[in-house]
Amino acid sequence: MPPSPPSRPARAYALRFISGKYQGGEFPLPENGEVVVGRSGELDMVLVEDMVSRRHAKITVTNGQIFIQDLGSTNGSFVNGERIKRSKLSEGDRVLIGTSIIKVVATEGAATMREAKAALEDVAAGKRTSQVRTMTGSIAEVPLPDLLQLFAASKKSGTLVVRTDTDVGKLHLDKGRLHYAAVNENYDVAPEKSFYRILTWEEGTFDMEPVEERDFPGEIEMSTEGLLMEAMRQLDEVKRLGPELPPHSAQLEVCSPLIPPLRDLTPDELDILQIAHNYSRVETVLNKSLAGDVRTSELIVKLIKSGYLKVL
Repeated sequence: MPPSPPSRPARAYALRFISGKYQGGEFPLPENGEVVVGRSGELDMVLVEDMVSRRHAKITVTNGQIFIQDLGSTNGSFVNGERIKRSKLSEGDRVLIGTSIIKVVATEGAATMREAKAALEDVAAGKRTSQVRTMTGSIAEVPLPDLLQLFAASKKSGTLVVRTDTDVGKLHLDKGRLHYAAVNENYDVAPEKSFYRILTWEEGTFDMEPVEERDFPGEIEMSTEGLLMEAMRQLDEVKRLGPELPPHSAQLEVCSPLIPPLRDLTPDELDILQIAHNYSRVETVLNKSLAGDVRTSELIVKLIKSGYLKVL
C-alpha cells in the first residue's frame, strides 16, 4: 500500500495594523488557539488606549477557521464596518478595535506571540508624539469608502484629513455622520462636490484629527451610505468619459476664430463656455458651475468636441 501523501500544513495568518498607534506592527495568530485583545497588560495582545476595554475581544483559530468575539467592550468591535458580537474572519477582512484598523493577512508565521507582543510595544513607543492624532494610515491600504463606513459604524467625531501629493481634503464627521467636506480649504465649493472628488483619490495618507470648531456655510444632509452610493455612480460616469475629459489641472480656452455659432448652444452649455472663458482652469470651471461635476464634465467634453473650447 503506497504511503499517504504528507499533510499540508495549515495556512498561517496574522493581524497587521494598518492604522493607529500600532500601524506597521503585526501579530501572528496560532494554528489552533485563541488571542485575547485588550488594555490589560496580562493579555495576549495589549492595546494601550482609552477606547479599548481591559478585555475587549477574543480571536479564536480552529482548524484554519478564524472567529472574533467581542467581550462586552464599551466601544465595540467592528468587522468591515459592522459592529459584531461574534463573526468569522477571512483573509483581507478589516477589524476596528479602538483606533486601530487591523487587517487579516497570510503570513509565514515566523514570530511567536510573545515576540509579537514586545514588537507592538516597540512600534507604539516609536510613534509617540506630542501631536493629538488618533488614527493615521494610507488610503491605498484602507480605501476611503471602507474608512468612512468604519467611522459611521463606530460613531466617531473629528476631522478626517486626506493628503495627496497635490491636494488636501477635509471630511468633517459628527458621531460618524459626514456633515461637511472641503478640498484645499475652499469652503465656497458645495460640500457634496468636494466629497465626491476626494472619493476619487486612490493614493495618499489620512489622519483623524480633532473636531474643528468653525461655522460651515451649509451642511450635507444625505446619509453617509447615500453619499457613498452617489459617489460611486458619479465615478463610473466620469470614467465613462475617459481621456476625452482633460485633467483638473488643464487650462481651457475659447477657440479663436470661433466657427460654430453660439445660437446652437443650450443655456447650460453657454454657462460653461462663459465660465471657461473667465477662469480657464478645468478645476475652477467645475467649482464655479452650478451643475454637478458629472454634468459639467459632460458639457466640457461636448464643447471641446464641437469646436467651442480647446485644451491648452
